[in-house]
Amino acid sequence: MGAEGFAALGLDEALCGVLAELGYEEPTPVQQAAIPMLLEGRDVLAQAATGTGKTAAFSLPLLSRVRAPGKGPAGSPSLLVVAPTRELAVQVAEAIERYGRAAGVTVIAVYGGQDIVRQLKPLRRPVDVVVATPGRAIDHLRRGTLKLDRVQAVVLDEADEMLDMGFAEELEAILEALPEKRQTALFSATLPSRIAKLAEKHLSNPARIQIKPRAATAGSLPKIRQTAYVVPKRFKELTLSRVLELEAPHSAILFCRTRLEVDRLAEVLMRDGHAVAALHGGLTQEQRDRVLQRFKAEKIRMLIATDVAARGLDVEHLSHVVNYDLPTSPEPYVHRIGRTGRAGREGVAISLLDTRELRLLRNVERVTGQPVEIATPPSPAQLREHRIAKMRASVAERLRSEPAADVWAAVRELSAQAGHEQLAAAALSALLELRHPGHEDDDVEIPPPSARALAGPPTEKQRRLEGQRTREGGAGPSKRERWSTRDGEPSGPRDRSGPGAPKGRRNMGPTTRLFVGLGETAGLRPGDLVGALANEGGLSPKDIGAIEIFPHHAFVELSTGVVDEMQEVLRGATLRGRKVKVERDRGTGRPRQAGEGPRSPRPFAPKGGPKGPRKPRTFRGE
Repeated sequence: MGAEGFAALGLDEALCGVLAELGYEEPTPVQQAAIPMLLEGRDVLAQAATGTGKTAAFSLPLLSRVRAPGKGPAGSPSLLVVAPTRELAVQVAEAIERYGRAAGVTVIAVYGGQDIVRQLKPLRRPVDVVVATPGRAIDHLRRGTLKLDRVQAVVLDEADEMLDMGFAEELEAILEALPEKRQTALFSATLPSRIAKLAEKHLSNPARIQIKPRAATAGSLPKIRQTAYVVPKRFKELTLSRVLELEAPHSAILFCRTRLEVDRLAEVLMRDGHAVAALHGGLTQEQRDRVLQRFKAEKIRMLIATDVAARGLDVEHLSHVVNYDLPTSPEPYVHRIGRTGRAGREGVAISLLDTRELRLLRNVERVTGQPVEIATPPSPAQLREHRIAKMRASVAERLRSEPAADVWAAVRELSAQAGHEQLAAAALSALLELRHPGHEDDDVEIPPPSARALAGPPTEKQRRLEGQRTREGGAGPSKRERWSTRDGEPSGPRDRSGPGAPKGRRNMGPTTRLFVGLGETAGLRPGDLVGALANEGGLSPKDIGAIEIFPHHAFVELSTGVVDEMQEVLRGATLRGRKVKVERDRGTGRPRQAGEGPRSPRPFAPKGGPKGPRKPRTFRGE
């Protein structure tokens, strides 16, 4: 159908030309259903799985809502898109920027985990489209750096995911801040009652769209061995290094999400001795052509690339595809792995991800109809065993040929100093050290994911049953014992056990508090601490206890076994754009024992009451 298919939906000629240049061939079902409705100005409530083309379905028609591209007031977009995670926000912003570039549309993504000061500069200039995570959108609204009075249309992307993450209050606040006369589109993979209530309150007579995911038919995918390694973020490079050594790919493409990550990973692998090259949109066409020619001629074995740069790349000898960054939808995953396993040969697809990305992997399995094996990260013992096996094979190959005369002379000389077995062991040890010089990471054990992490978040039905059991078995956690994270972290109540604890609470074991030299006046939130511990330290939420935030400092309670490591993680992290002091709580020198209960905070005088010490904000982790 080509670009004509999009033109038939009502999109203007200029936009169809952009789609033709980007290689879009025909609209997907959700695009066919949503684009005409949105062009008519109607609100839309769409149920469609990840990877069905939702981003183009809402962004293409709503770009027509942008008034005077690049000339509006500072920080006042015409189109607002709210997404659950920073990764999805960046992906959506990049897509909209591609679609609207010819028209001069300016797009920015604002999300947690990035220094908010860096986001202030682009918001001081005219901006047409803002893609934001809920928590960071609220931050900018409170600062007055994001103004919603000119918004013509708003999109809630992956709305069910945002509610699962505990962003209900933030979404309500954002929607209430928007003009009453606006167009609203809500896209969700599922439509539970919470989504229905949100839509009923904020959408006006919406067009309802439901697109069921289509499973891949038998034989539609090449013969590919698919493996995933679930590891904490800080172990991704080490896991990749070991996997590449064990797999020894003939040639491979490693996919990253951004060009900065491509350049960084290429530098790391070159330092490790791999023949690699980077391929991304930041290179000139001449540079890209030169890289591809070298790769196709097998002068380099590995190509580090973004999806955009590798589009249309066809290499017959490709043996491996590695998803260093898992794509946020199944469609690019299928395109990536389809580059290997050609002509009846077996291909290998390897993915590296952390537990928060498991939902993306489950989406892939559902769409492709093929399971992806979760493998255990290679251990130091496996690595050494592999190296010795390779060395034995190399020596066995040399035994089939006659050594040179000077080699025989050296053997006879050394034989006079030691027996044959001792000499052989020394020679093999020297060879092993020569091939693989000792590295400090060789003895590092990469922690495998827990069974609970692999099980994923509870379904809505499981949450309802758990709530019913709580009501039947006794009072559940109070509102003060709950906390909600921001920008992609999990949320929920922290379980405890011990004498006097509510029924059903789990035992966290001995805990110790860390003092953090930043507090509420600096805008510190529990999500900042949890994000640093999870993203930078790879910490499981089960090891995070109460978080208490005071005006100028905070305390975070951790399982005693991880305190020292996490103390260094927080010292190296940036919280609210600054480095902070982190140390063990001096008032809690001994670990808190299971069942002991939280220590009492300072007394509190409510707002408007007598002056006195201020009560900390207390949260519980999941």
